[in-house]
Amino acid sequence: MIELIVKDFLQRKLPQKVYMEYPEKPPERFFLLRRSGQGREDMLETSTLILDSYGQTLLEAARLNEAGKAAMDELTELDEVTSSKRSGDYPHEDTQNKRYRYQAVQTITHY
Repeated sequence: MIELIVKDFLQRKLPQKVYMEYPEKPPERFFLLRRSGQGREDMLETSTLILDSYGQTLLEAARLNEAGKAAMDELTELDEVTSSKRSGDYPHEDTQNKRYRYQAVQTITHY
């Protein structure tokens, strides 16, 4: 499952904890990784991943987002990933949990 491989990679690269589900007791700063889509062409998988960056302030979430984007750009260091392209990033407040959040969307091609 590519999400687990990416999560482990990001956890090594990023200063904050990376989760795949919103934690029951969230820390002040963290990342949330999830997949929003998947496709297949010529025996290669394509997945769209979202990395949410949570902070105590909008500025803090934006700074975490920059670190997250840099780490996502390095996903091609993994043997399983052949390309990693950012589809977008933007502030996206989490009104349900009342938290500041940025989202970075990355499309990767992988085995």
